[in-house]
Amino acid sequence: MHVVEITSLDTPGVEMFCTLTEAQLRNRVNAEKGIFIAESPKVIRVALNAGYEPLALLCERKHIVGDAADIIARLDNVPVYTGERELLAQITGYTLTRGVLCAMRRPAIPAVEDVCCNARRIVVIHGVVDTTNIGAIFRAAAALGIDAVLLTPDSCDPLNRRAVRVSMGTVFLVPWTWMEAPLTELRRLGFRTAAMALTDQSISLDNPVLKSEPRLAIVMGTEGDGLPSKAIAEADYVVRIPMAHRVDSLNVASASAVAFWELRNRE
Repeated sequence: MHVVEITSLDTPGVEMFCTLTEAQLRNRVNAEKGIFIAESPKVIRVALNAGYEPLALLCERKHIVGDAADIIARLDNVPVYTGERELLAQITGYTLTRGVLCAMRRPAIPAVEDVCCNARRIVVIHGVVDTTNIGAIFRAAAALGIDAVLLTPDSCDPLNRRAVRVSMGTVFLVPWTWMEAPLTELRRLGFRTAAMALTDQSISLDNPVLKSEPRLAIVMGTEGDGLPSKAIAEADYVVRIPMAHRVDSLNVASASAVAFWELRNRE
């Protein structure tokens, strides 16, 4: 165990936890050098079990022999930075609610074909930028049998620290990748697409034709404006969730959970 006592904000090695922005952590120019931050022992364990590579740990001193003891036992020559609670709060910008952060190496981004090759039900996250919603969609996808997640480039990064935390680590469990091709490209992979949108042509979510599709991609739009007209036009189906009390729509994370359950693969 390589423990490094932090005495100031300038301690070498802790910059990844405090001075680097999410964009710098992601490092789009040199993606193979990118990192992300996993927060809380439970989420870190999920990442380690999924094969993610740890680079450094930051935790309160009490957690070295407490909540993080089993995690540290799995780390080989990975520095464990520790210090007083108040100093760690200055480094991270907030009090550590679970006391443990882990910097981890970003994995290589797989191809769409590889992510979808054995999938029956996938979700396309189209332009969703709220980190909380991204995390919640991943959690629902993992729990309700979605086989893969595709994200358009204008969506939020699933490995954003808050998205990872809200997902409870499920971003490490469901295969995902970025999708730059149009939705029509999914037909080449054998998928029919169902765009979740309110239009005059929308069919109800419980329409039997949707459940009978052997391979279905559920397309979820951004929080405010929903899906762009081009995405709706490219879809094979336009689908609405029946509402009561004159409510017109649900938050995208709530809508995704409803759609995933109703359209789940029943075989």
